Parts: sequence; structure tokens; C-alpha cells
Amino acid sequence: MRERRAILDPSMQPSLLIVEDDLPLRETLVRGLGAEGFAVRAVASGRELLERASEGPPDVIVIDIGLPDADGRDVCQALRARGVHAPVLFLTARDALTDRLGGFSAGGDDYVTKPFDLDEVAARLNALLRRTHQPSGSSASGSTVGGIALDPTQLTVSGGGAIRSLTPTEFRLLAALAGRVGKAVSRLELLRTAWPHGAIVQDNTLDVYIARLRRKLRELPEAPGITTVHGLGYRLQ
Repeated sequence: MRERRAILDPSMQPSLLIVEDDLPLRETLVRGLGAEGFAVRAVASGRELLERASEGPPDVIVIDIGLPDADGRDVCQALRARGVHAPVLFLTARDALTDRLGGFSAGGDDYVTKPFDLDEVAARLNALLRRTHQPSGSSASGSTVGGIALDPTQLTVSGGGAIRSLTPTEFRLLAALAGRVGKAVSRLELLRTAWPHGAIVQDNTLDVYIARLRRKLRELPEAPGITTVHGLGYRLQ
């Protein structure tokens, strides 16, 4: 890795949070991207990433999709639901179109396939930072939204001391709604988020899943409800 872009003053370094469960690769990313001028923090699991992001939202995030405790795309959705809007770069060994589209639908901003060149990863991260211009710490750091908390490692939603299990599809739908509390999310966007690209989904399938989510949310004290926005989609409020 080149060191010519390294920044000596930590206060001037963009903060980077990485989740990668492979230790040698994680250490390589920390060393290499640190030399490229990033203030790097790195963890090995989705749960640790959520904890670190809540402690202090970074400027940019790198997420390995194949984590040991969760799908990295679900982790990204949980971050968005918690109000963390830092750009996300996905790392993955899978390069199928459905995988790439699934990453973008989950709230990702860019995508790099393993094996990769560290110079390219650094360039993509810098490009994301230039596009967003989001200062460190500007995202919300709370672990709950609208009175509920989403856990992608357990696929659960909790609130008021109660907890309910979710299917992967239910989790992705609820996370998409929670990421935009009070705003309508279109049916098409929800379908793209919760089901793989090219999946055949019946007209009423989304409504069935929303009905299930409504029942589960009603079992959580003080949880928000899902309202229908006629002609458009649904809203969590």
C-alpha cells in the first residue's frame, strides 16, 4: 500500500468502521486503510459493529456480507433503522447480480468482490466520502427507533421489555420501514428490499407479511404501528 496519503493528525482523518470476521484480512484492512489516511476501527461480528456504531457513528463503513452471526445486508438495514446513514461499502465473495442488487436494496452504497486490491477499496471509500460530505458523528446513535430495537444477529424486534422473533423477510421489511419512520415506503421498494431480484411475488404476498408484522408489533408495548398509504405503500408511525 502507498503511504503518501497518510494523515498524521487523527482529527483530520475520516473515521472508518470495518466488520470482517477473517482475522488476517481484517488486520490487512486495518493496516492498509490506516496507511491511506483513515482512522480505522475493526470488529469481527455484526453485533460488535452495531455496538461500535452506536458508540460513535463513523464517516464510512465497510461490511463483509458473510458474517458468522448475521447477513451483512441485514446489519446494514439495522444501521439504517437506527439512524446511522454513513455510506456503506460491502465486501463479498459473491458476485451474482442478485447479490449485488440485494446489497444496494439493503442500503449499501458500493460493492467490492473478493479478492480485491486495497488501493481500489481506498479509492471507493474516498469517492463515497466525497459524495456524502457527512461529518463524523452526525448520524443518530441510538439503538432504538420508534420505541423498538431490531437485532439482525437474532432476527428479533423488541420493545417495552418484550421481544418477538422475525423471519428474514419480516426483518427486512420492518427494517426498511424503520429506516424511514413517519415516511411512506412504496410497495415496489419494499418488494425489492425483502425478496431477491427476479423472485416471483404474488400481489398479496407483501400484504400478508405486513399483517404478520402488525400482529407482532401489537404485542410490544408502545411499539409503533404500520399504516397503509393508499396507492403507494406503508408507513411506520
